[in-house]
Amino acid sequence: MQITANRSTCIGSGQCVFTDPDTFDQDDDGLVMVLRPAPASPDELAAAKEAVHICPSRSLALSGEAP
Repeated sequence: MQITANRSTCIGSGQCVFTDPDTFDQDDDGLVMVLRPAPASPDELAAAKEAVHICPSRSLALSGEAP
């Protein structure tokens, strides 16, 4: 599973960071940064899925096969 972020549509709400701070952060402009692009465990994958689901601008995506 691979996490991708579209920084051009990110609105900087920070919901991904609040949901999964081990995977997401924000740069100085408030835009999403992916710190861990490939969840390595079921718990990491669950947190990433929640962050993707909660993103108000739909700027996050998961692709590929689950670990």
